[in-house]
Amino acid sequence: MNTKAQLVFSLFIIQFYFSPVFGQVKKDTTSLAEIIIKATPIQIALQKSASSVAVIQRADLDKSDGVILTSVLNKIPGINMQQGALNTNRISIRGIGARSQYGTSRIKAYFEDIPLTTGEGDTTIEDIDLETIGGIEISKGPNNTSFGSGLGGVIHLFARETPARESYAKSGTTYGSYGLIKQSLGAGYSDANSNLFSNYTHLQSDGFRANSSYDRKSVNVHAKQKLGTKGSLSFLGIFTRLKAFIPSSINENDFINHPEKAASTWAAAQGYESYDKSLLGIGYNYSFSDKWTFKSSVFSNFRKAYEPRPFNILDEKINGLGFRSTLNYKAKLFSLPFEASVGTEMLAEQYAFSLFENLYVSQPGKGSIAGAEFSKMNQNRNYSNYFLEVNIELVENLHLESGLALNTTKYTLEDVFEQNGNQLEQGYTFGKVWSPRLGISYQLSGGKNIFGSISKGFSVPLVAETLTPEGQINTDLKPEVGLNYELGFKGNWLASKLHTELVLYSTQISNLLVARRTAEDQFVGINAGESSHRGIELTLNYKLLKRANFEIDSYLSASFNDFKFKDFVDNGIDYSGNRLTGVPNQQWNAGIDLKTASGFSFNSSFTSMGKIPMNDSNTKYSEGYSLLDVKATYSFTILKVLKSTLSSGINNVLDRKYAASILPNATAFGNAAPRYYYPGSPIQFYGGVSVTYLF
Repeated sequence: MNTKAQLVFSLFIIQFYFSPVFGQVKKDTTSLAEIIIKATPIQIALQKSASSVAVIQRADLDKSDGVILTSVLNKIPGINMQQGALNTNRISIRGIGARSQYGTSRIKAYFEDIPLTTGEGDTTIEDIDLETIGGIEISKGPNNTSFGSGLGGVIHLFARETPARESYAKSGTTYGSYGLIKQSLGAGYSDANSNLFSNYTHLQSDGFRANSSYDRKSVNVHAKQKLGTKGSLSFLGIFTRLKAFIPSSINENDFINHPEKAASTWAAAQGYESYDKSLLGIGYNYSFSDKWTFKSSVFSNFRKAYEPRPFNILDEKINGLGFRSTLNYKAKLFSLPFEASVGTEMLAEQYAFSLFENLYVSQPGKGSIAGAEFSKMNQNRNYSNYFLEVNIELVENLHLESGLALNTTKYTLEDVFEQNGNQLEQGYTFGKVWSPRLGISYQLSGGKNIFGSISKGFSVPLVAETLTPEGQINTDLKPEVGLNYELGFKGNWLASKLHTELVLYSTQISNLLVARRTAEDQFVGINAGESSHRGIELTLNYKLLKRANFEIDSYLSASFNDFKFKDFVDNGIDYSGNRLTGVPNQQWNAGIDLKTASGFSFNSSFTSMGKIPMNDSNTKYSEGYSLLDVKATYSFTILKVLKSTLSSGINNVLDRKYAASILPNATAFGNAAPRYYYPGSPIQFYGGVSVTYLF
């Protein structure tokens, strides 16, 4: 498709598809009145909330290929997920986290109130199997006081539950291009007092690039049990075993001419990552009365990983233990509806790693070979979050939200590698960080609300960013701090057939953390200045047609931003006024969903990404691109106890060549060209079948 044809197609999509906030539409209505935000201790209707929150429901996840969240998250305005591989991803929210070198930081994530984010702020959600997710809520910016006021925001996953009073066993298989095979077995049980969901998944892929095969096995168990009329107990267990090879980034010439190639050093070393990981949590809820409720959970995480890289071999282990508790009070204050929540979250995490020489160069063709150990470190990471939230109905239709959070974070680093018989232990704390928030929402008329908020958030550096090249802790390093301002409108029109949401925001960040690359495997963190994140987010959902036997829904989501450095000087070079690295200046998605009473459904999604600055000097940009995905599903029942679903889909229908992810500020070493690019996959086909037996 040439440029002119692409433009015509894009305009057609925009004109035809009026639609919005992806995932905020129930099956039979676009009204947000009945959607309740569940992640916060004080639950509130989405329409009434004084902040921008995206809600993704199970039906929205079913429209994807079921492999990874990339296409789902990129439908949310303000959120950008770059996928270098199934195990190499970076999520940014409103530009925050876009300059991270590898992985996601500055954004917190939880699964049923249990942190997926490590004690140092590194977040991994791509290995959570989509079959186990019941829904997702995403709070943009530092608006979620009860979860530590993360600077970028909070992604909250909810476990899938068995439908009320239903018991079943399910088996499903999906086959796709480039050796994709996904096999899953699940079972569920539900009665008046108990709910159990369990699932096993084995996901494999050869990948379209060399050295990119992927193999993941995961088990998920989620259970709830009522204890009398006032209490309940819950359990969550996630177990993951992964081995994924790493093709890494490539230079521009290879990206254009040979995108299927892996980076030469990673291919020669046959580099990969493998780990066993578990997440366990036990929760308890109790209602003392109509006014007082208590919720508490204890959780632990474990990860043992081995990663051969061209520059060394990393052997690491993480153990964590924490708890989270909230106490809610709901009553009237001076005849005004009033609700308050006070709580705490604490995590103690131990991290140990060793580095070994990689001898792959000396023995070609054998892949990575471990040599002598040359570094060994132990780290302790501890944080404590204390929070208070208060919501008040000031007058009819006027809703006030307020919150205050206090965080303390401490790192301890011990060098246990024997050098001259000495051991060095260092400790550092970022002190106390306060994060206040104030928001207000006013209902103009039925189904139409305006809101505004101001909040303060922070993000502490990763441990690796706190270290100098000599391995000492840089005690002068400060956490990033940001002030966030929002003004928005949420409204339903045309008898709730059309839902619109428009948000204007400005986030001003100081103590900007910069990862300065000093070697192929080493970065040094510095506070280099300030950045400004301003933008507009638009979401539209429109019910095009509804008949007795079918309905057609459409959506459009768009974000336009002006992310810039201000007062930013790094290594003597002034980047002030330049565009922020690693994030597109515009992003939009449009789609149409067709559902019939006979069990057939069809959905399409067209995504457009703007060009991305690849370095702080803005001398290099990735090209903008557009992707079209489609999927068709047919469900039918046999003998009332067997429910079958057939599905097929195509990703990247137009077979675009594009950079699915970029490495910000890639540096050339020796005579090699800088490796900025992670090529996106060409056109992919997939199809699947699932069978559910209802007991």
